[in-house]
Amino acid sequence: MKIRGFEIVSVYKSADIHLPQRKTGASTGYDFAAAEAVAIPSGECALVPTGVKAYMQPDEVLLIYIRSSTALKKRLMLMNSVGVIDADYYGNAENEGHIYIPLYNYGKESVHIAAGERIAQGIFTHYLTVDGDAAGRGTVRAGGFGSTGA
Repeated sequence: MKIRGFEIVSVYKSADIHLPQRKTGASTGYDFAAAEAVAIPSGECALVPTGVKAYMQPDEVLLIYIRSSTALKKRLMLMNSVGVIDADYYGNAENEGHIYIPLYNYGKESVHIAAGERIAQGIFTHYLTVDGDAAGRGTVRAGGFGSTGA
């Protein structure tokens, strides 16, 4: 039985995609890399594909953060500060659960992200719900990126 982990999305099966990993025994986050080269002009945003999807338990979430070196050296930030990957995002019909990293270039120069370059990190965690929470009763995610409540 699978509990939590990463898989390569089908459109990238033949690409050189590396599943996210922690780099040291004390690292909290799993490093995500760009699946393709992407250029982000100054003052612009881009969705950077990772070629990866994540599976987890229903009461878990994968939180996505910018890598500190990406923020400092490249002058990039996550467009939404923290990415939230819900458990039911995995395997959705629209994009299979493909995780994209939404980056904003706040620097003065265009930034090039190379394929395979580590850009973000993900941390799995449990979350709590309130008494009487009725979310999910009979509702199934119908879309991909940004589809909750759509």
